[in-house]
Amino acid sequence: MSKIGIMGGTFDPIHIGHLIAAETARESCGLHEVWFIPSYGPPLKANEPGAEGERRFEMVSEAIAGNPAFRAMDIELQRGGVSYSFDTVLELRRRHPEHSFSYIIGSDRVNDLPQWYEIEQLAKHITFIGLERPADAIRFEGLPAYLKERISFIPMPAIDISSTSIRNRVRARQSVRYLVPEAVHSYMRRYSLYES
Repeated sequence: MSKIGIMGGTFDPIHIGHLIAAETARESCGLHEVWFIPSYGPPLKANEPGAEGERRFEMVSEAIAGNPAFRAMDIELQRGGVSYSFDTVLELRRRHPEHSFSYIIGSDRVNDLPQWYEIEQLAKHITFIGLERPADAIRFEGLPAYLKERISFIPMPAIDISSTSIRNRVRARQSVRYLVPEAVHSYMRRYSLYES
């Protein structure tokens, strides 16, 4: 059975921090592949994505093109509506019963897990890989027992980059080169993404 890591999020835009996180998890946890799944609409974020789903998916595809262990999946974009991880995992397990799946999440998101839709049911179908960053304290003792036994923690290099800061820099006419892969940088400039 192949072990697949799932990187979910808006990827608005995808940046080098996402790629470093995925590669760190792949190597540390012996994952065969990491699947990047851009969300149509995130349930725990109030703001709509800045770029359309098709553009975000294309940027993800451009960013991961050089890594044969990375794959872009448009399952949530095709489904539309609010993107619940529970629905995505059930669909992935139905389509790919030969794989086991683990969600890769930052330590800042571990503490949000109890708020995820149908989290108790979700935890029966998947494990979680928590990327420990020095700046984000994990309140592990506050998590329910059914989650504690389903999470593995691995150290993550300290990379202080966010999609929000990249969008803000573009609006302020500041460079984002080297914060995003060069292919994504070119794509953003080609389509004038995030400039207004």
